[in-house]
Amino acid sequence: MKQKYLKIFLGTVLTSLLIIFTSCQQFPNSKAVTIRSANSTFVQELFQTEIVNIGLEKLGYNIEKPKQIEYPPIYISLANGDLDYSTVYYEPQHKQYFENSGGTEKLERVGILTPPGIQGYQINKKTAEKYRITNIEQLKDPEIAKLFDSDGDGKANLVGCNPGWSCELAINHHLKTYGLEDTVEHNQGQYETLLKDAISRYKQGKPIIYYAYEPHWISTQLKRNKDVVWLAVPFTSLPESMGNLTETYTSIDEKNFGFPIFKQRIVANKKFLKANPVAKKWFELVQIPVVDMSAESLRIKEGENQEKDILRHAQEWVENNQEKYDNWLEIARQAAIETE
Repeated sequence: MKQKYLKIFLGTVLTSLLIIFTSCQQFPNSKAVTIRSANSTFVQELFQTEIVNIGLEKLGYNIEKPKQIEYPPIYISLANGDLDYSTVYYEPQHKQYFENSGGTEKLERVGILTPPGIQGYQINKKTAEKYRITNIEQLKDPEIAKLFDSDGDGKANLVGCNPGWSCELAINHHLKTYGLEDTVEHNQGQYETLLKDAISRYKQGKPIIYYAYEPHWISTQLKRNKDVVWLAVPFTSLPESMGNLTETYTSIDEKNFGFPIFKQRIVANKKFLKANPVAKKWFELVQIPVVDMSAESLRIKEGENQEKDILRHAQEWVENNQEKYDNWLEIARQAAIETE
């Protein structure tokens, strides 16, 4: 009888010790680790950074305030160990930044933060239907191009990308490759401001053409097949720096949009990931739907664009996805146990 109680007692003690041991081991060194992140000055990216950081904090890490710097310095800082991770790896557009900063020797791409997104050229539906415009190559015709002239020089004004963005290279390459340089002008500056101007023209009943991508607030303002339509390209052609990319988005209206499908992933310092398996597992798990990213983009565009607003939006997103979020946290915690 005494033996029976002794076994029960010892079993209880061992179980208690195991629980204590596990709780101490779940986050190896995480209490001593401060995680440093950054996103670009494109403020929409702060939303996903905050969502990721909220989880890291719950996993026991200390979180430094995210920095806002441009893409090339982000990659260099990651490679040098001055930053730990960023949510801004756009695949395949950022391939060159990745490779120029040390590639797989110093950096690692982790997870799929947002499901595959699309990009291409859009024009207002009314003009498309009236002139039967379905392909950007049709703008080689000066009379067609002139429809989209907003500054009086006879050329179509294509709202394009900020200088330095990877899409800038693709657009300039397209204009040359498709023979459009004499009839189409690539308008550059602040993409958000240029889009607002395009929407104003649209509301005045004037033709517009612009580079578009999803997720972005523009898709909530000008809806596909209601307000605008995607244009096809005559064939796939991309800058050499973007690699031999032939994957294009064709499941909408069976059109070749001329750009590769892109994914937003987390990029991190390789040594950091090796030392922090819990953080790495977390990076592998977090995913934000495209529709939520577009909704956040719209909230920012409409004025809720301060850091405190975006942090609140991220906290609300976590609350609205609590069950899924907590499940990711639990799986990430197990990574510590598995590495012991």
